[in-house]
Amino acid sequence: MRTLTLENDPLAVAVEFSADAFRVVLDDGRELSVPLAWFPRLLHATPEQRQAWELIGRGEGLHWEELDEDISVAGLLAGRGDQTRRPPRAA
Repeated sequence: MRTLTLENDPLAVAVEFSADAFRVVLDDGRELSVPLAWFPRLLHATPEQRQAWELIGRGEGLHWEELDEDISVAGLLAGRGDQTRRPPRAA
């Protein structure tokens, strides 16, 4: 099994939005489609705010200054959504 290292971790190169999802294009040719519902700040943002993204580092992640949102490529590949949400309370 291959272990990812900084040298060969995929990097984000582009982001596109639809009404209910966003797509992250990686430098290795893969494209990830992620529901906006996973990231409430993006879900409730205006189209202009969503488009105001920038790369973190060489593309290890995405950052939205106005929304105070950071999303890592590694987190998306692992299937993780917004990590700032509180876990549900046990009944």
